[in-house]
Amino acid sequence: MVGRSGRGALSDLVPHLLIASTDLYARAMTHPYDSEPRLPRPTVLSRFYKAHGLGNDYIVFEAARGSRVEQAEPRGCAESDTWIATPKNIALVCDPHRGVGSDGIVVVDRRSTGGEGDQSTHMDVSLRMFNPDGGEFERSGNGLRVLASYLATWIQGLEVIDAQVAGDVVRMRVHGIRNGVFDVSVDMGQARSGPAAIGADPGLIDGEQVPFSLNGPEGEELEVVPVSVGNPHLVVLSDGADGDDFSEERLSVLGPFLATHPGIPGGTNVQLARAVDGRIEAFIWERGVGRTSASGTSSCAVAVALVLAGRVPPGELHVHMPGGTLQVKVSESLDAVLRGPVESVMTGSLEPGLLARFEPGS
Repeated sequence: MVGRSGRGALSDLVPHLLIASTDLYARAMTHPYDSEPRLPRPTVLSRFYKAHGLGNDYIVFEAARGSRVEQAEPRGCAESDTWIATPKNIALVCDPHRGVGSDGIVVVDRRSTGGEGDQSTHMDVSLRMFNPDGGEFERSGNGLRVLASYLATWIQGLEVIDAQVAGDVVRMRVHGIRNGVFDVSVDMGQARSGPAAIGADPGLIDGEQVPFSLNGPEGEELEVVPVSVGNPHLVVLSDGADGDDFSEERLSVLGPFLATHPGIPGGTNVQLARAVDGRIEAFIWERGVGRTSASGTSSCAVAVALVLAGRVPPGELHVHMPGGTLQVKVSESLDAVLRGPVESVMTGSLEPGLLARFEPGS
């Protein structure tokens, strides 16, 4: 693998895919999006772009088929330098020691601009997103923002991106860039809450209103708020007091138990959250990934859950995670807009040694 830091090398890249993965979470998991009829796994060019949002990193690849920027061919990237995004191959790419290392992958399948060449202010793209365990999932707030940074690097003046992902259209805005750090927001749409929003079995989550209750790994009663922001989340509320109920250690017990709970057949992301004197804090356990330093959709879910529980008022909220802080604007009707920094890391290509280990797939 050859990597080059910064944004100068991006002029010879053509956007079409994004991937995210860090710690490989060993459990086999079934995702709700995966239960839908599947498209064939995409064929992907070997060149990539990598960036992160508060340590939550993603890789962008170009699909080998589909539209290309002005039909330009990436320099040094032969058509034979391709691979198929099978679960095994994705796991290899996302492996931090044997691959590039990442929290997920997005494959940009098609795109069109609203202007001439590299001067457009608007772009439409379609994409697919994959966890490091190889499972396809609905959306990632940070992954989408990384994608926006990638596109904004080679399209001068790009401001608005409409991305079609998992049947929805999500709008992103690039507010600016300084020293390789992009300021990007994503309109995540209207959040939904309740057991049905995350596909929980009837009777698993008790109660008539937020917060609901659910039995924890030792039979203890947990206060929870199920939230969907295009993907499922189960926010576990802490009472805000100092103690063992709000810690990384507590997350390491609750995360794997709830993320793969048999009563939530499609799996769910898990957050441990509290609000102390208006300050929102959260630990994150992502479905198909494990513990992450930050998460865009998790930040939105936490903000919405705390608004619903009456712990904070609607408005412009800041969610503090181990990796840093993201801004989430929550309206009275639970529309959520996520905003924060994205830092570019490198561009490069997968080397023949790694490509030779890939399975052919289908």
